[in-house]
Amino acid sequence: MTPEGEATFVEGLVRSLSMILVSEIGDETFIIAAILAMRNKKRIVFAGAIAALALMTVISAALGYVVPNLISKQTTHNAATILYTFFGLRLLYIGYKSKNNEIHDEIAEVNNKLDKSTDQPRIMKSSTFKKFKLMLNPIFLETFVLTFLAEWGDRSQIATITLATHKNPVGVTIGGIIGHAICTGGAVIGGQLLAMKISQRTVAFVGGIVFLLFALHNVIFGADKD
Repeated sequence: MTPEGEATFVEGLVRSLSMILVSEIGDETFIIAAILAMRNKKRIVFAGAIAALALMTVISAALGYVVPNLISKQTTHNAATILYTFFGLRLLYIGYKSKNNEIHDEIAEVNNKLDKSTDQPRIMKSSTFKKFKLMLNPIFLETFVLTFLAEWGDRSQIATITLATHKNPVGVTIGGIIGHAICTGGAVIGGQLLAMKISQRTVAFVGGIVFLLFALHNVIFGADKD
């Protein structure tokens, strides 16, 4: 790898890592992992959640890598700048509008969803699933599916796709997976307590500033720097 390639790899990794850290703490996937870990074995919940998030990161980075081959580099650069600005302003607005009890409401909502899924007939009881029951742990599957569905179309997924359009996709992938591992690990170990202690307004403000800095960097250095 050339020095220039190493620089873009590191930049993609750092950007992706910081973006995930400010996006995922207190997010729905974070709360899902926290609540499931209180009900089941932590290592199984962590494995299911990080497997889903890692797969989503690979898919998102791959999509971001393909887009520049279909659209000009300048167009993808401009689109990325617009999306970073939008996410940044939106997070600042969320932080401005957020209430102190908002995280409590989100935790209650996720708890309610999990309770409903428990009450409904599980796929685990179907005859087809029984054939795979010895191969895959039911808790792993439940965590994987819930996390994957919650992450699909989420802000962090779109941001990962956007980042991979103009940064090293391998660096973006590795940084994203590391970021998800840190957030998911925190959620599994003591996520609900952590979510209750951390101000969601502060997290939103910090995330907004980070995305706006990404946009400012794009404006200053242009597509050639990417």
